[in-house]
Amino acid sequence: MLPNVHSARGYLIDLDGTLMSGRHLLPGARELLSRLEGRFAIVSNDSEHTPLQLVSRFADLGIAIPADRIILAGTCALESIARRQPRARVMVLGSTPLRAYARRLGLDVDQPETDVVLVARDRRFNYGKLAAAAEAMASGAELVVACPDTTHPGPSGQPVPEAGALAAAVLACAGPVPHTVIGKPEPALFRLGCERLGIEPEEGVMIGDNPLTDGAGARALGMTFWQAMPGGLNEALRELIPA
Repeated sequence: MLPNVHSARGYLIDLDGTLMSGRHLLPGARELLSRLEGRFAIVSNDSEHTPLQLVSRFADLGIAIPADRIILAGTCALESIARRQPRARVMVLGSTPLRAYARRLGLDVDQPETDVVLVARDRRFNYGKLAAAAEAMASGAELVVACPDTTHPGPSGQPVPEAGALAAAVLACAGPVPHTVIGKPEPALFRLGCERLGIEPEEGVMIGDNPLTDGAGARALGMTFWQAMPGGLNEALRELIPA
């Protein structure tokens, strides 16, 4: 497997738990991104923020990353909906920036009638939103889940609720209905990351902390997976990536 790591044409890198914890870089992250300049894309199950928000966050840390090299589950879910159903009426269970992003794509997030329910990370999720989502689905709305993760690691390692936990509540009300999942380990984010880098999956390496999402999704497409140690990138990984 090591020759694949050395000879990779591009690298997909997870965000939470691999590069960052909250707003702080994890050990080894700055050095890794510097070594891989121009050869990486961030591929994250983040369903709360937009790429431009993360461009700004990295810029505050002195790291320049183009927006098209930041691939996030929430915005990718909206882009998928917009491609399949232009001007669809979407109930966005998500952040204010995500709702604004939906509007920029031409999706209607302000109508009482709903074609699609999108479950993303929504810090203001409540009983009323749960009831509205269940009612919309009972009336025939499609369900799209931006991220299947139930939690992600917080700054001290504590579990932080994610979109998958909210989706579980919606599905508990709606029943086991067919639905679409966008985030890892599903292939959409991996494929888009490879496309942005101009590589085939088998030419790339996925670097992440979660073998169930980063690892399983990468291997399903023929990518090499390298697991980052909890709390930061390990010394061996940094030594293996050619400068």
